[in-house]
Amino acid sequence: MDKVKVYYNKFGLPRIIIISFLLFLLIAAVMLEIPISALISDALVRTGMNGILVLSMVPGILAGIGLNFGIPIGIVCGLLGGLMAIQLNLYGFTAILVAVLISLPLSLVAGYLYGLLLNRVKGSEMTIATYIGFSIVSLMSIGWLVLPFTSEEMRWPIGTGLRTTITLQGRFERILNQWGAFKIGDVVFPTGLILFMLFFCLLVWLFLRSRLGTSMIAAGDNPKFATASGINVNKMRIIGTMLSTVLSAVGIIVYSQSFGFIQLYQAPMFMSFAAVAAILIGGATIKKATISNVIIGAFLFQSVLVVSLPVANKILADVSSLAEIARIVISNGIILYALTQIGGGE
Repeated sequence: MDKVKVYYNKFGLPRIIIISFLLFLLIAAVMLEIPISALISDALVRTGMNGILVLSMVPGILAGIGLNFGIPIGIVCGLLGGLMAIQLNLYGFTAILVAVLISLPLSLVAGYLYGLLLNRVKGSEMTIATYIGFSIVSLMSIGWLVLPFTSEEMRWPIGTGLRTTITLQGRFERILNQWGAFKIGDVVFPTGLILFMLFFCLLVWLFLRSRLGTSMIAAGDNPKFATASGINVNKMRIIGTMLSTVLSAVGIIVYSQSFGFIQLYQAPMFMSFAAVAAILIGGATIKKATISNVIIGAFLFQSVLVVSLPVANKILADVSSLAEIARIVISNGIILYALTQIGGGE
C-alpha cells in the first residue's frame, strides 16, 4: 500500500486527471467514429511544434526565476529571425537555419537585459515576467508597423506595416514535419520535427549536467548555500534567463514552420500560458523541472486539445458557436487547472 502511495505521489494527481480525461475523449472519439489515426498524427505534430517552447521553461525554473511568463521576449526575437529569412528571399532548411542564427544574438542580448531586470525584482519574478511579456508584445505591435521590411510577401498591399499573418507556403512551410516522415498504419510520424525537438532536449540535458549547468541548478535550488560555495547566484540566474529566451526564439521558428504561418501583433501574447500549463501537467513545479516533464507535458496537453476539438465539433455540429465555446473552455480550463497546481504558498 505504501508503494502504491509513493508511485501515486511521484506520478502526480494532475497527470492522472489529464490522462483520464484524454482516455474519456478517445473513447468518445471512437463512439463518434472519428479517425483515431488522424488524431494521433495531429497530436504528434503539435507535440513537436510546441515542444521547444515548453522546453524553454526548464532553464528558468532551475535557475530560480520560476515559470518564465516572459518568453514572448524570445518569441519576438524568433519572429524577427523568420521575417529576415523571408526578407533575404531564402527557402527550405537554409531559411530555417538563417532564421535561427539571426534570432540567437537578438535573444541572447534580450535575455541578458531581461535577466538583469529579474535580478532586481527577486521574489516577484513571475508577476514582472507576465507584465514584461505583455508589454513587449504590445510594443512590437507598433514595431511591426514601422520596421523597414520591404518584401511584398510581408507588407500590406495598401498602407504601411507588416501583415497580421504571413504565409510560409513555398518558403519553409512544414519542412521539418515532412523530412523523413513515415507511416505506421495510418499514423503519420513527423520524424524531422520530433528529432529537432529531441535534439534541443538533448542539448539542454547535456548542459544541465555540465559544470555550469550544475552551478545554475545549485543557485536556483539553494541560493544561500550556492553563495557560500562561491557561486555567483545572480550570474547563474541571468544564464538561465538567457537560455530560456534563446529556446523560446528557436521554438517559435519551429512552431511557425509547422503551422505554416508567421503570426504577428497580438498572437504571441498568451503563448507562455500554454507552455507553462504543459510543463506543470508534465510534473514540474516552480522549483523543479526535467526533460521528461517537457515531453510528457507537451504530449498530454496537445493530445487533449487535438482530441477534444473534433469531439466537441461532432457533438455540437449544428451549433458552431457552441463548438468554439467548448474549444475555448477546454483549452483555457486545462491552463487554469495546471496553474492551480502551483499552490498558493508558492
